[in-house]
Amino acid sequence: MSARPGTPSVERLFTGIGQLVTPSGPGAKRGAQQSDLQVLHDAALGVEGGRVAWLGPAAEWRGQADDEVDLGGRAVVPGLVDPHTHLVWGGDRYRDLDERLAGVPYERILARGGGIRATVRATNASDQAQLVHAALTRLDDLVASGATTVEVKSGYGASVQGELALLDAIKGVQASAAVTVVPTLLIHLPDPDERAAHLQAVRERLIPEAAARGLTKRLDVFVERSAFSLEEAEELLRTGRAHGLQLTLHADQFHALGGVDLALRMGARSVDHLEASGVEQVAALADGDTVATLLPGVSLELDLPGAPGRALVDAGVPVAVASDLNPGSSPLFATSLALALSLRVNRLRPAEALVAGTVNAAAALGLDDVGWLGVGARADLLVLPERDWRSLVHGLGGPGPFEVYAAGRRVDRGGRVAEAPA
Repeated sequence: MSARPGTPSVERLFTGIGQLVTPSGPGAKRGAQQSDLQVLHDAALGVEGGRVAWLGPAAEWRGQADDEVDLGGRAVVPGLVDPHTHLVWGGDRYRDLDERLAGVPYERILARGGGIRATVRATNASDQAQLVHAALTRLDDLVASGATTVEVKSGYGASVQGELALLDAIKGVQASAAVTVVPTLLIHLPDPDERAAHLQAVRERLIPEAAARGLTKRLDVFVERSAFSLEEAEELLRTGRAHGLQLTLHADQFHALGGVDLALRMGARSVDHLEASGVEQVAALADGDTVATLLPGVSLELDLPGAPGRALVDAGVPVAVASDLNPGSSPLFATSLALALSLRVNRLRPAEALVAGTVNAAAALGLDDVGWLGVGARADLLVLPERDWRSLVHGLGGPGPFEVYAAGRRVDRGGRVAEAPA
């Protein structure tokens, strides 16, 4: 976190940083590195061109700044990275909650047309303007909770045209957001009546067109008894890789069916969920480079065991945490709350959770310029209301309100309107 020599002038200088806390640099952290944070007291941070140009003790600053922002002694951490959300959907799932509270298992709700299938119907009945507007409103909450990079999956289209329309809607969210939005093509749900034809259409039309049009650089597939088999998922992943897409996988949510091994074999950047993972899956992940992304909101909402976060970290697996914001299994509208829940549900420790929600989450998305603060990184900052950064994960839903800066400019609650250039 040393200052860059020969930086006499910056566009904006942040001063009054009581405590600046950041992972040491880009790349997934594992084992002891997952709790290794650099802490700088009474710091200053200079921004030029949306990136960190100078960082060090405020007393050592000797340059000029066009604009100065005094943060009043508060703590600063990197803007949070939420690597797994389903931000774009139509309708609601209120009935699902009523049924789950009455004791109906989620998989039974899905089998009779509720759950994801209900959301697919409602999403396909919504026009794109409605979908984009609703998604931006949800983005409001994620940004207010500290997120400056948000992954957004399709998946509720369930047909070639439906999925392309959802990716177009995500593109609309990107165009309106001042924060970073990362689109992912999710192959979520097979057609129960025309399964083989659906899979063929996804391989031959959907994946090639989404890649060719630049709508996404990522492909995600759901491996589960109610979704896709290992063989089907591997075919889809191989197609995605042939078209230059990065790979990720939903696996081990309800059953350990071999999705972890598939993710490792295919070189997936991340494997997400893992609520049903055990000793064998943890050991396999420890031998690879795939990031294990935990979704504690799902465990809370569906009353599932928490993914084995403590065992994963202790085994040397790089761990990330995400909100999994969606209308049914994780209606969690706060990235910072997901980190706080990971302490309680997955047994992470505060420093591990911060790494999981910043640089490791960025690694899960294939990004190396967010999730940490240092010269050359994107100047995405989360300013906490207290001097001690641990306030971020100590409370459930606090300690807000946060100040959020994307590329060095303060972002409004919605993440849509940045400041005018200084």
